Amino acid sequence: MATKAGLKIGLVLDTSLDTTEGVPQYVIHIGEWLRSQGHEVHYLVGETKRRDLPNIHSLSRNIAVSFNGSRTTIPLPTSRRKLRRFMQQHSFDVLHVQTPHHPLMAQRLILAANSSTAVVGTFHILPYGRLARAANYLLGLWLRPSLRRFDKMLAVSTAAADFCRQSFGIKADISPNVVNYQLFQAAKPLKEYGDRLNILFLGRLVERKGCQILLEAVTELLQEPGLPAFRVIICGKGPLDQQLKQYAQANALNNVEFAGFVSEADKPRYYASADLAVFPSRSGESFGIVLLEAMASGHAAVLAGDNPGYRSVMSAQPDLLFPAQNARELAYKLRHYLTDSKQRAQMARWGARHAKSYDVNVVGPDLVRIYQQALRKRRNQ
Repeated sequence: MATKAGLKIGLVLDTSLDTTEGVPQYVIHIGEWLRSQGHEVHYLVGETKRRDLPNIHSLSRNIAVSFNGSRTTIPLPTSRRKLRRFMQQHSFDVLHVQTPHHPLMAQRLILAANSSTAVVGTFHILPYGRLARAANYLLGLWLRPSLRRFDKMLAVSTAAADFCRQSFGIKADISPNVVNYQLFQAAKPLKEYGDRLNILFLGRLVERKGCQILLEAVTELLQEPGLPAFRVIICGKGPLDQQLKQYAQANALNNVEFAGFVSEADKPRYYASADLAVFPSRSGESFGIVLLEAMASGHAAVLAGDNPGYRSVMSAQPDLLFPAQNARELAYKLRHYLTDSKQRAQMARWGARHAKSYDVNVVGPDLVRIYQQALRKRRNQ
């Protein structure tokens, strides 16, 4: 229960904390900030091996699935009795559930919660394709028992809020994703990348993330004289790895380097080494945390595919958006920012200022106020 030191908060996530995907990282960033503010934080998660954070409760076994153009995990059925016993042992003030949640774990936790526990949700996704949208609509029907228990629903962007209303029939207020601003702002460039301009891509090597479009744009650029020397650094792994390498080799893209998977510890230094960071994702993005991470470094001008989630982050500078499947338009943008150092530096400075408003130290206090309001409403105070 609440104490003078703060709230007892359960952060609920059906998947694992072992990955570097956006939602698990959101949970970790929010959780560690809340803990630094004196709140007691528990991670109520699916099958998770990491134990470097306090109060991790791995409450299910999970299986790997493909969804929304990416790999993720979902929980296998979890004993209702086990979850009820767990919730009786931990009298939480607030459950903060990452939604859409799963009927076989998170829903059962919500329904087992004490009547005095406030339940807050954050809606994170914007599905990629009709099948994913239809599946989420059906999921909303399955989740009706727990959806009625929510005291407050949030969404990380207007695009996610719109889809929450369409699929769940629930109005969500905007509470954006967060970035650890200082971590990226303080990062130093990698010395081996200091000899020329650098274009950086960081993401899963899957079709919807658009790395192929970037390589096609670079192929066009290399036909033009007068460009400054530049390097393209591809950070990430995925099923298209070999196909992209073969394309680069076939088109003599000798300035393209495949760096492979980049750890969370190394990621800030890669962003700090970039002069341009390019994210050509065409769909399935509810937000744009990678955009903010790149901006927070203060070094790179950030170009983004014009999809609803990225648009929500970049709306103040729409010229930094490009049609996500148009390699020629991306080549035009790259040419402009490679040759105009003044404009490139100006956009990097804008990005650093813009990203600061999403810092966990800015968003976190608002989230605590939402918890407290939901708790007062729940307890009729």
